[in-house]
Amino acid sequence: MKQDNTLRNSFLLLLTAIIWGTSFVAQSAGMEHIGPFTFSVLRYLIGGTVLIPVIMFLGKNRRGALKKSIKYGIVCGILLCAASNFQQVAMLRASAGKAGFITALYIIIVPVIGIFMKKKTSPVIWLSVFLALIGLYFLCIGRNGSYKFEISDIQLLICSLIFSFHLIYIDYANSKGVDGVVVSCTQFFVAGIISMIFVYPIDGLCYDMMPSAGKLYDAMPAILYSGVMACGVAYTLQIIGQKGMNTTVASLILSLESVVSAISGFLILGQKLTVDEIIGCVIMFVAIVLAELPIPKKERRKN
Repeated sequence: MKQDNTLRNSFLLLLTAIIWGTSFVAQSAGMEHIGPFTFSVLRYLIGGTVLIPVIMFLGKNRRGALKKSIKYGIVCGILLCAASNFQQVAMLRASAGKAGFITALYIIIVPVIGIFMKKKTSPVIWLSVFLALIGLYFLCIGRNGSYKFEISDIQLLICSLIFSFHLIYIDYANSKGVDGVVVSCTQFFVAGIISMIFVYPIDGLCYDMMPSAGKLYDAMPAILYSGVMACGVAYTLQIIGQKGMNTTVASLILSLESVVSAISGFLILGQKLTVDEIIGCVIMFVAIVLAELPIPKKERRKN
């Protein structure tokens, strides 16, 4: 039964990675019309609103469990708001390759943080992390890629670090028996409300990208996809899928969004996949399969 749950949760996290990967196209399209914080406000408020009927339909939460889930959802929302907006602002300057590679560094940050939290990680998982890192490099930068350090890189590094804590905190919240849908709904409203504070000073004054009716109309398809699918559906699947999963393995599966992003760019935008990108996809796939292989009983006892 436990193995069945692991397979189910791995599948949910894979769906999350697929949705996040395809939403990169929508995110890029939306940022052509509106500012980063405006985009965040709208997609998170839509994501939270979509989940309200789901919570009402399920109607299975006791009052104590509901309060507890909202409490943990507030912290998740603060972390999500900080991480995603650092990424949004960085993407105004950073290339897709740099953004994908630096953001997905959470696959190495999560197990490193786990060391300080006295969480053991098997050698097989460390090997998977190493392979995934190589795969990401091939996928996002390549053998002939030039790398110039910019301020956006610092913003993406901060984003990756905060996303790592977001992953770890979700694992902690799940251990407390929270309702994943309530946590997800709460975090979206918190992230959306906080992002609202920065629309005028950042989007308006810094980037001269204050929203207008026309710009919002042009960006609406991208906002709806990002709000309903990438937020309402994918982040909820992430919280549910992480339940009982090794946090490092979860981060490895979620990092497949970079692979899906490259493939969706090829299928939807007509962008050609280079040899390096194909190599990166294959290496990352191998890394995920390796991480999902059953751990021998002796090694499981040690970990």
